[in-house]
Amino acid sequence: MSYTEVPGARVPIRMWADPATVEGVAMQQLRNVATLPWIKGLAVMPDVHFGKGATVGSVIAMHGAVCPAAVGVDIGCGMSAVRTSLTANDLPADLSRLRSKIEQAIPVGRGMHDDPVDPARVHGLPTAGWDGFWAGFDGLAQAVRFRHERATKQMGTLGGGNHFWEFCLDESDSVWIMLHSGSRNIGKELAEYHIGQAQKLTHNQNLIDRDLAVFLADTPQMAAYRRDLFWAQEYAKRNRAIMMALSQDVVRREFRKANVTFGEVISCHHNYVAEERYEGLDLLVTRKGAIRAGGGEYGIIPGSMGTGSYIVRGMGNEASFNSASHGAGRKMSRNQAKKRFSVRDLEEQTRGVECRKDAGVVDEIPGAYKPIEKVMEQQRDLVEIVAKLKQIVCVKG
Repeated sequence: MSYTEVPGARVPIRMWADPATVEGVAMQQLRNVATLPWIKGLAVMPDVHFGKGATVGSVIAMHGAVCPAAVGVDIGCGMSAVRTSLTANDLPADLSRLRSKIEQAIPVGRGMHDDPVDPARVHGLPTAGWDGFWAGFDGLAQAVRFRHERATKQMGTLGGGNHFWEFCLDESDSVWIMLHSGSRNIGKELAEYHIGQAQKLTHNQNLIDRDLAVFLADTPQMAAYRRDLFWAQEYAKRNRAIMMALSQDVVRREFRKANVTFGEVISCHHNYVAEERYEGLDLLVTRKGAIRAGGGEYGIIPGSMGTGSYIVRGMGNEASFNSASHGAGRKMSRNQAKKRFSVRDLEEQTRGVECRKDAGVVDEIPGAYKPIEKVMEQQRDLVEIVAKLKQIVCVKG
């Protein structure tokens, strides 16, 4: 499918989704974005849905400005995946022990490590750059400086909500490790601080939606935001790297006889800002619920906890600002899902997956999400499928 163009105030809204199927509040958010004076383009992915502040599944390209709410509060949230040398034949019938070992190694929900993880003591984790990274904490907004200890202990943790760790099989029965997480509480607090700062600025007072407040280039506020933003994006990347290394340690121990080896880790943000050039202009491209899909670039598009996921290769479609969806996308809110579905429904929809099957994760039930196959069909001109994965273990916070 190629995109459908919907008229917008300053730029057309390019949609890789059927506009008729997008909820009205999400369409209004997109129309509001298209009114911003600094906007140069807006692309909408097939997993689009209403989001806090700005639409999930939106790619916003602006010149000389950036909107912190269009990144979201989980700065740098994204995915990592790696293929292992294990196959389905290497696995026990009961995978509950593996799930338990992962939950012991990687804190979930609001949990954190008792002591900060020492990268030098994690097998296979690159140790370069850590001192410089943590030294950057002292340059962050004063409002979050008291969170240093918490930030160090949450490095290498999963979080809750739609974050997850999975053991998956591809169509050739090879085993993959896949995980989804971001910048944890420190990213959230940085985002909320800067969103609040942007909303106070004079040039944002007459915007159609105060959530779309922006920072302007060559201002102290923009400089401060960029510093904190890029630090938080790096935190998210390193957070996933530690969890992946901890996961590999667990798998090595649990399958010692198999002498497990691992391929190259694929990793991608899907809530972030990048500096990119299009049509001769240097733009700040904000992806909220979207991955970069430049030509030949690998990405990860997960489905829900009972359906499946995809490893993809970007096709470099500049109409989408080299982007693709970040997942299946919700078709109902968390509250709606809790009212609509029961624990029994969850058990039925996650049959065959070793995972939590209790009231605490009913809002993550597959039925609350769009069908991932339909989402993939709608972006055939954005990515090509490299591997289709089906989860057999899913850890949730």
